[in-house]
Amino acid sequence: MKLQAEWLDRPGAKQVCAMLVAGGYQALFVGGCIRNELLGEPVADIDIATDALPLKALELARVAGIKAVPTGIDHGTITLVCMGNAYEVTTFRQDVETDGRHARVAFSSSLQDDARRRDFTMNALYALPDGTIVDPLDAMADVMARRLKFIDDADARIREDYLRILRYFRLQAWYGSEPMDASALAACAANRSGVASLSRERVSAEVTRLLAAPDPTRAVQAMSDCAVLEMVLPGGRPQGLPALIRAETTANAPPRWQRRLVVIGGASSTLRLSRREARELGDLQAARSAKGGSAQLAQRFGSDAARDAILIACAERGETPPPGLEQALLAGAAAVFPLNAADFDLAGPDLGKALAQARTAWIDSGMTLSREQLLSDAGRVR
Repeated sequence: MKLQAEWLDRPGAKQVCAMLVAGGYQALFVGGCIRNELLGEPVADIDIATDALPLKALELARVAGIKAVPTGIDHGTITLVCMGNAYEVTTFRQDVETDGRHARVAFSSSLQDDARRRDFTMNALYALPDGTIVDPLDAMADVMARRLKFIDDADARIREDYLRILRYFRLQAWYGSEPMDASALAACAANRSGVASLSRERVSAEVTRLLAAPDPTRAVQAMSDCAVLEMVLPGGRPQGLPALIRAETTANAPPRWQRRLVVIGGASSTLRLSRREARELGDLQAARSAKGGSAQLAQRFGSDAARDAILIACAERGETPPPGLEQALLAGAAAVFPLNAADFDLAGPDLGKALAQARTAWIDSGMTLSREQLLSDAGRVR
């Protein structure tokens, strides 16, 4: 079988592969790009596997004039930047020693070795530069059936890296079908304590990506059934997700992990979020507690937080999202407060207080009070 994919001709991809092949080495696209292309899903990252050792790949890139960054050279990975696009190039390898978080690898010349060290069968497909698929583990049937299975023994794969428990549920949410693999679920449940050894950053990345899937309901329910959800979100419960997904679908709202996380609840403080992500969650929680219509909430907290708060409220009450929600959110977020500091004969804290009071009055009016009305009410015109 041969892929017909636009990314095979993406600027730089052919050049990187040609560089490796000209040097006498193999070059194969691998993993998510193959999986997603076969499933009709968007392809983002393009990874390349090779039997060239990392230092050799760096040397070939230098001679070819391709920028090379040794991003993970100890584990065989370098990043090549060619014609404006970045490609991770990783040497065939096999795990020599693992502790559930880190692996000591040995480089290999065998594609079979490289395939067997991967996590799931659907991630163990390769393609030659011309798109010809190479399937060393006979994984094609699993991919086309959206059947998410660990390679060989699920328990052994998980003990190599406990993050694979969370990756299982994340990939299930995005690409998996029903029913889920019983042996995979049993292995996830049996090894769930290993999740505690993972860094909060790695856990957070998997949880947020899982919750950003179009409909993560079944995957999150399975996490709960396996007692894995309790490991990452103590006290979290999946029961509110189906109603939220229905509300999102009715409103044609894009998926947002923030609103799903709030509905699941639990101790989200166990996650390590960026400042921006924490601020977004704070805005959402504030919007849930505030009074006012869609436009007013959007003016106060932004359209994303307002939309999330409204959809969560609708799901909790079993109500249909209000008609014209998006138009109201856009209008509210775009409205411009008509006053500024120059309109007041004040300074310091008094000025800040006067502006805040005027803005609150303006929002409470539905952003209808004019500049003159606001100044008249304030009683302090410059």
